[in-house]
Amino acid sequence: MKLLFLGDIVGRSGRDAVIALLPQLKQDLGLDGVIVNGENAAHGFGITPKLCQDFYAAGVDVITLGNHAWDQKELMGAADADTRLVRPLNAVRATPGRGFALAELPRGRKILVTQVIGRLFMDGVDDPFAAIDALLARYPLKGAVHAILVDVHAEATSEKMGMGHYLDGRVSAVIGTHSHVPTADAQVLPKGTAYQTDAGMCGDYDSVIGMGKDTAVFKLVRKLPTDRLAPADGPATVCGAVIDIDDATGLARSIVPLRLGGRLSETRP
Repeated sequence: MKLLFLGDIVGRSGRDAVIALLPQLKQDLGLDGVIVNGENAAHGFGITPKLCQDFYAAGVDVITLGNHAWDQKELMGAADADTRLVRPLNAVRATPGRGFALAELPRGRKILVTQVIGRLFMDGVDDPFAAIDALLARYPLKGAVHAILVDVHAEATSEKMGMGHYLDGRVSAVIGTHSHVPTADAQVLPKGTAYQTDAGMCGDYDSVIGMGKDTAVFKLVRKLPTDRLAPADGPATVCGAVIDIDDATGLARSIVPLRLGGRLSETRP
């Protein structure tokens, strides 16, 4: 089974690039499933139900969110009905939506996609380690599902790495999001879990983590009120990773970074 995971999609530039490239990527790479982080898709802050449908129509199977999940208020009324949309599993009680999705792939295979949000340098959330343990007790790998992908949406690289090693051998892949910068540590961990600290973003890299650089730099240098940050609108680099999973074990055989278009050097399987 071959899965594509794409990092945080930022604004129109990122949306347009993903939607344009995805159909051909699915064909060229022989993808069985596509998961994207969409929490910055709506002008950099959150996602709307309409944008979710646009991504599904382009071939996305599951969308994960993050700390900007509810920046677009209309999503609150739609999240409960969308079984392919994943908000953080360890969000506080009574948060709308679901902390995981079960996606049916070709040939009767089923994957579990979930997301936990970090606690270091982030807003208060419940214990991500306890939350994922409880979920895996219900849906063990090669029990109810054929593959499990975990999106770790966190600031601290140490927390992401800790989660990767904690889940090694129990899930197919642990991929970090949130920093918008692709890391160079894609690897299969000793017990068979694919790992990368951050997949990077799908957006314009002539920016400050996807946002217009002039406003962002002024805010950093002057520490004064500015206009609201807005996504950079130049050509996007689509960043993510392709994970090849053994159907017999549910563990990873390989993980290869994907970078296409825009300013960053290209790489693909």
